[in-house]
Amino acid sequence: MRNIILFGAPGAGKGTQSAIIREKFDFAYISTGEILRAEIKAGTELGKQAEDLINKGELVSDEIIIGMIKSFIENNTTKDLLLDGFPRTVKQAEALDEILTSMQRGKAKVVELEVDKDVLMKRLLKRAEIEGRKDDNEETIRERFNQYDKKTAAVADYYKKKGDYIAIDGEHGTPQEISVKLIDILEKL
Repeated sequence: MRNIILFGAPGAGKGTQSAIIREKFDFAYISTGEILRAEIKAGTELGKQAEDLINKGELVSDEIIIGMIKSFIENNTTKDLLLDGFPRTVKQAEALDEILTSMQRGKAKVVELEVDKDVLMKRLLKRAEIEGRKDDNEETIRERFNQYDKKTAAVADYYKKKGDYIAIDGEHGTPQEISVKLIDILEKL
């Protein structure tokens, strides 16, 4: 079974590419961002805790996210997986490896969408205009980049060392042109 982690900095296009990929393949898809936004909208205790952290540009705790992911994988044992927004720390990557191993699902492969930070900032500010997302303001975006550099970028190194990492240009070309490259890679995995 394929276990694909769509990876990249905030604004790299993971959500856009995930939607295109899901039209082509029958992946079980999980986006930690979508789950957290749903919890926030529903006003759950998890949602309240998550909203406070997200509005500060911080990450939700590993324990909460790992628990959500484990539950999702246990409920989707027969499909290939597409993970968007997870893992965001090496601890989460190690936990994912343990979950996949215990369920005999094979290894995870990372496909990173590489995009320059200046381009990311423009994309996220534009998204804020279109979608009205409170967490897409310049100060919060800079903090999200800071958190990404401090905690999440190390996940790419973790998978590079294991030989389970592929990078593609997520900056040049339309979303459809980028998805053609991405689909070609996924068909070979």
